[in-house]
Amino acid sequence: MKALEIIYKKNTKEKLTYSEIEYMVNSYVKNKISDHTMSEFLWAIYYNGLSMDETYYLTDVMIKSGETIDLSSIDKKVVDKHSTGGVGDKITLIVSPIVASAGVCVPKMSGRSLGLTGGTVDKLESITGYKLKITKKEFLNELETVGCAVISQSDKIAVADKKIYALRDEIGAVDSIPLIASSIMSKKIASGSDVIVIDLKVGKGAFMKNIKDATKLAKTMVNIGKYYNKKVICTLSDMNTPLGRNIGNSLEVKEAIDFFKGKYDKRLYELVVYISSLMISAAKGISQRKAKNLVINLIESGHARNKFVEWIKYQGGDLNKLKDNAKKYIVVSPKAGYVNEIDSLSIAKLVHDLGAGRHKKTDKIDYAVGVVLNKTIGEKVNKGDILGVIFYNKKLDNMEELFINSFKIDKKKRNVKKIIIKTIK
Repeated sequence: MKALEIIYKKNTKEKLTYSEIEYMVNSYVKNKISDHTMSEFLWAIYYNGLSMDETYYLTDVMIKSGETIDLSSIDKKVVDKHSTGGVGDKITLIVSPIVASAGVCVPKMSGRSLGLTGGTVDKLESITGYKLKITKKEFLNELETVGCAVISQSDKIAVADKKIYALRDEIGAVDSIPLIASSIMSKKIASGSDVIVIDLKVGKGAFMKNIKDATKLAKTMVNIGKYYNKKVICTLSDMNTPLGRNIGNSLEVKEAIDFFKGKYDKRLYELVVYISSLMISAAKGISQRKAKNLVINLIESGHARNKFVEWIKYQGGDLNKLKDNAKKYIVVSPKAGYVNEIDSLSIAKLVHDLGAGRHKKTDKIDYAVGVVLNKTIGEKVNKGDILGVIFYNKKLDNMEELFINSFKIDKKKRNVKKIIIKTIK
């Protein structure tokens, strides 16, 4: 009866107490209330929202539902970076070693993707030998010696979030700002960093479709950070266009390797430098301008590349052995003009159908498949020029058509939108 009373209270727009939220979450984790009853509770939140205090309560209960990581033994400034996910988002692979090479510690627990494209864990699994599961002692030792470590998300952190997130995904109650904020922040705070930089994607290829809602989510996460005495910085970045030129697990690792060799897409470089600068500035207490100069120097001098190689090797990975056995299909442009748009959602769906993404967590993915964009937004293209390459193992009947239709090519060139929209601290 108590669960129904709490749901009724939320449906009549009354504020819930800490103990009421704690009762619902913990009862669900312990299987004392059903999926159906919890679904009703989540829908009540979805339609009626949560106050800031209620959002703090929900986050706190989810943190306390599992273990927390103590990073106080590390004798370095520690900063975590999170991305809300996007098409071609290989930022963690590039930013982590850059920031680590500046003497700042970057602990990362990343997840697999359930959706259109692979998550960071899937990208790293495309590197032969890379160990995603290491002991807590090995994790802390790597952070001390290398400065960055990326492992798979622990099942013991924010246990309630994992179960609630799966139910939200199943019933479609995903795009609720307080539920998203408490989900992200419970995992980040439990992971132990005092500084958290969040790359919040906005646009067709992201779950936040517009700047207004993304801003509200960013402010909510910053406020949760303050509640826990954590410095949280949120950058809104454009995800209407794929990030970089490679989309697909091993293909994105290859783009990260190319980045450290000095071959990079302009928009990818801009976002990498910006996020890295934010992380270093916040951790070291220096201006963002000084941090940016340091980042550029670390990239150009080869220090960041050396750290990238050191990190991958430390976790058993061999960058010369990627799981990249796929066939190539070259796509040429049917007309001349300027590339004014590349639909990131359309590209993501194609890459998913090729086998790079999952419908459910247990699905196996093909690490080798994906697409490479030979032309990107703002570039001139002639009829017959190579538009891109599709990497496949199972050929789709309409894959060439889907790829071409993702591009909007016009006679007149439009201004290219900046990838950084705004930053909220």
